[in-house]
Formats: sequence, C-alpha cells, structure tokens
Amino acid sequence: MLTAKTLPFSSPITKVSNFPDSSLIFPKSVPAIKANRNILGNPFQASCLKTALESVVAPDIQFFPAATRVKILSEALPFIQKFRGKTIIVKYGGAAMKSEALQASVIADLVLLSCVGMRIVFVHGGGPEINQWLGKLGIKPNFLNGLRVTDASTMEIVSMVLVGKVNKHLVSLINKAGATAVGLSGIDGHLLTARPSPNSEQLGFVGDIASVDPSVLRPLIDNYHIPVIASVAADKSGQSYNINADTAAGELAAALGAEKLILLTDVAGILEDRNDPGSLVKQIDIKGVKKMTDDGKVAGGMIPKVNCCVRSLAQGVRTASIIDGRLEHSLLLEILTDEGAGTMITG
Repeated sequence: MLTAKTLPFSSPITKVSNFPDSSLIFPKSVPAIKANRNILGNPFQASCLKTALESVVAPDIQFFPAATRVKILSEALPFIQKFRGKTIIVKYGGAAMKSEALQASVIADLVLLSCVGMRIVFVHGGGPEINQWLGKLGIKPNFLNGLRVTDASTMEIVSMVLVGKVNKHLVSLINKAGATAVGLSGIDGHLLTARPSPNSEQLGFVGDIASVDPSVLRPLIDNYHIPVIASVAADKSGQSYNINADTAAGELAAALGAEKLILLTDVAGILEDRNDPGSLVKQIDIKGVKKMTDDGKVAGGMIPKVNCCVRSLAQGVRTASIIDGRLEHSLLLEILTDEGAGTMITG
C-alpha cells in the first residue's frame, strides 16, 4: 500500500505546460475516478479534479514514467473509496497558516479531496494575523493560560480580521485552485451559538459553544462546496465572541456526524516523550490518551487539542487526528496513505 515515502508531491503552486501523456493522468483514465461514477457524472467535479491534480502533482510528475504516475494515483483508490461521500472536518492554523508554501499545499490537498468525493469543512483561526493588526493599532496582545484576553476593542479586531480578511483570503485561494468555497462565520445561519467562558471576568469576550445548528452547511457539503468557517460566534443577544478554532471544529464534526476530524498543528502529533520528536504515537484510543494526560505526557497546548478530539469522538466522530501542519501535503498523507502524518485517536 502507498506509504508516505512514495508520494512524489512537491510545491502545489507551479503548473507545467504541455503536460506529457496527460490522457493518462486526468479523470477519464485515473482508475480511482473510474470507480466513482458519481464524480464522472458531475461536470464541476471532473473539471475540479483536473485542476487539483495539476496543482498537486504537475511540478515533478513530468520526471516519472507514465506507468509510475498511474500507479501512484491508482494506489490511492482504496482510500478514496473508504472516504468517498464522508464528511471530513479540517481545522487550519499554526505553521501551515504562516507559510505561503504550506498554505498552498493545504489548499491543493483540500481541493483534491473534495474533487474525489469527500465532503470537506474547513475551520480556521488566525492568531498571527490578529496580533499583526493589533500591533498596527497599538494594542498589545494579552493571553491567559493560552487563551487570548478579548476586550471589546480586541473583539472588534478579531471579527474584522478573521471574518473579513482571513476567511475571504482562504475562500479566494480555494476558488482559484478549482473548487467552490463559501465563507461563513459561526454567526451565519445560527451555525454556532456562543455563551461566555466560565472565566469571562478574566478573558472578556472569549466564548464557549452552547449549541450547533449545521443546517446552513448541509446543502453546501452535499453539493461538494467547501464551507470555510471563521471561529467567531454570537450569543442569543447578538454579542460576538472569540471561539477557539479547535473547539469549533470538534463541535462541528460532532454535529455533522463526521467520519474524521483533523487538527493541523505545529508538532508531529502526540509524543510518548515530549523531548523526543521521534517518539510519535501513531495511533491511540481514548483510554490511552487519557492515561498519557494523567501521566503528564500530554501537557501544555496539546491538552485542549486532545480534549477537543476526545469530546468529538464521544459524540460519534469516527476518528480524530492531530497532524503535523509543517509537513507538505500532510492532509493527503493522513487520508490517502497507511503511513499518516501524525497521531490518530480512536473511540
């Protein structure tokens, strides 16, 4: 079966003209796509797939024989069949958000996964962008236990940056890559209803999620559009709150009955030894991860991510993965190979 080391993926932003033997690469000849008549019957997805494959594999594919190119794509067939038609929630942030090259890699992955029949929901934060704009306005960022202290002025900046700038930028990139993205926040369509955090006196307008109504998302994902969701929500009175993006992704995964929740982060995943990057735990169940937390092996910023995964699994999500967003095409490695790109937690 295809492993991480056999994928010849490179930068997703360069396209090659006069693509050799292109009839062997694109929809009519890819075995994985022949198996999915629903995709072949959808003109948008057929066109989208060609754009996505060009974006992901075109830069280096010209150096491989035609048989090798086809073999690489055909070996993804079992994974495509497994996840076709399933909902996958991807939380985006960390290093993958800061680097333009990694950002392009994530976008190309999303588009390809959508084009082969997966229902993708993309949830994002935007901490570095928020800090940048706070600095321009002379407001010093303030954090308490890893959470942004959000007064009224900061909340206004958070909303403007996440909903108005970051969200629309990501939508534009996905559309340019060949898919159809729709930008939303938790406020739209009552998607997320917020309530004040228990530490609201110290944190200000940092909220928890009181309820989720995914009605506005279902027509979008059923038509293989990609909702791009900014982690801002409002309470019943209309007051806006800053919501942790991991938490938002986990609750959306539960509400949508997702097959998989994926959190992109700045580390390799859960480590048996926090000081040894080579001690990655590839797969673990809820009981195991709770023991690691009790033993102090899961600590710091990893605790809320693990808790988010455990909560989503307890509500019916099949698997949750914490993967290395610094690794190019980490989403494809996680979904379309046995090797994966981080730690997968199961129920």
